[in-house]
Amino acid sequence: MSKILILASNNAKKLKELQALMAPLNVTLVTQGSLGISEAEEPHITFVENALAKARHAAREGQSPAIADDSGLCVRALGGAPGVRSARYAVDAGRIADGLDREHIDAANNAWLLDQMQAQTDRHAHFICVLVAVRHADDPEPLIAQGTWAGELLNQQQGEHGFGYDPLLWLPAYSQSAAQLAPEVKNGISHRAQACESMLTLMREQWAPGAGSLWPWQRT
Repeated sequence: MSKILILASNNAKKLKELQALMAPLNVTLVTQGSLGISEAEEPHITFVENALAKARHAAREGQSPAIADDSGLCVRALGGAPGVRSARYAVDAGRIADGLDREHIDAANNAWLLDQMQAQTDRHAHFICVLVAVRHADDPEPLIAQGTWAGELLNQQQGEHGFGYDPLLWLPAYSQSAAQLAPEVKNGISHRAQACESMLTLMREQWAPGAGSLWPWQRT
């Protein structure tokens, strides 16, 4: 039986990253949009609540196990902002219109963050990724994994790889920004990589046949 896991996202770059990271599980990720599933509301103030809401929505609409990633950038000097609003930081501030393509929104988000940081001397920031997987929409035991990836904010963008705020997060240990790292390097150390590693362990321990719970692709 083909093991399909719905990804509660339509971000092609996120899909590519997660598919590579989850390859050991031999599961095929498909975006919710490719199945005609609408995006879920994300009204919550924490990453875990939003990820859970997205995973349950995708599982309910797609009638299949689902996984959701809620991630963002938390800046210490800004009290944790942009946080859960990372993807819409510039939209929320009225700096760019809603509904534009991801590339233009990412550029506006980065520009607005740089503006906000002009007078700040504390440049510490970290990416956070929370992954939530559910066997079905009403799963009482969602799997939850988290990863963080810390660095310092640059004064200008550097690098062409990655997406989102990657060009602004400097990693002292590598003397590169997150966007300058080769994809295979990033996929081994990023916040998403850490969360995926934890999620794979949880799936093997709690979802796999013989682990005390039914492998979700064999539910009756």
